[in-house]
Amino acid sequence: MVPMEIDLCVSEGEALAITGDSGAGKTTLLRQIAGLTTPQNGRIRCKKTIWLDTTSKFNLPAQNRKVGFVFQDYALFPHFTVMQNLQFALGPREDKSRIGELLEAVELTELSDRKPFQLSGGQKQRVALARALVQRPELLLLDEPLSALGPSMRTKLQGYLSMLRRQFGFTMLIVTHDPGEIFGLAQQMIVMEDGKIIKQGTPAGVFLTLSKSTDDLHLYGTVLNVAPNGSYLKVTVIIQQFVHTLSLPLELAEKAIPGRPFLISHSLDAPDIKFLD
Repeated sequence: MVPMEIDLCVSEGEALAITGDSGAGKTTLLRQIAGLTTPQNGRIRCKKTIWLDTTSKFNLPAQNRKVGFVFQDYALFPHFTVMQNLQFALGPREDKSRIGELLEAVELTELSDRKPFQLSGGQKQRVALARALVQRPELLLLDEPLSALGPSMRTKLQGYLSMLRRQFGFTMLIVTHDPGEIFGLAQQMIVMEDGKIIKQGTPAGVFLTLSKSTDDLHLYGTVLNVAPNGSYLKVTVIIQQFVHTLSLPLELAEKAIPGRPFLISHSLDAPDIKFLD
């Protein structure tokens, strides 16, 4: 396990993106917050409630922390159907209407009677996301939750996550390498390395800093809309939280998919664009 030296404060209702190379400690940080892993030293507080204080040897059990967690491996109950997975997470006394609303939002209503082995990776990931949201947690922890989804479904779920966060006011921490998810979901972000925060700020500020640290300045963005316009494509994109319109060759139509992230040269007048997976 990576030794952690983290001093972090996230505002209530805010979305924080966590990124960094493999092994930086991103998943470990989420597990410690959720109470699934106990750090040797530290203090964790959610609102006014202490969840962990190693000095006083207090550790609130994971089941008593109001956390929703979407794991990289989904962690679904294999012998339960999709509906039963959500029902088990919700509990017997809660409002069952939430389940139908969430299944409809993630487009799994018709698959509610299937078991995990009958689902694709993307479908399993959507079930895991719905299950984490069904209890309406105060804190939602997401470990690369949309990585198995196609660009269209990824964009839909990003919008749904943003809507739910605004509606219910939960705080969200999302581990991701996807610039589109970072810009689309987070107000703040951190970059981790060897269990430490090496950069912190708004997505625009951090990515610009990272770009300026290289010889060639590049910017990350996300495709919003695409429309043919005569001999070229009219592509609406978001770059550093601002909307721009680019004119791209028609042969890029198969790659310029709404929701797809890209890397672009600093010149928007003559863009050199590389679409990312």
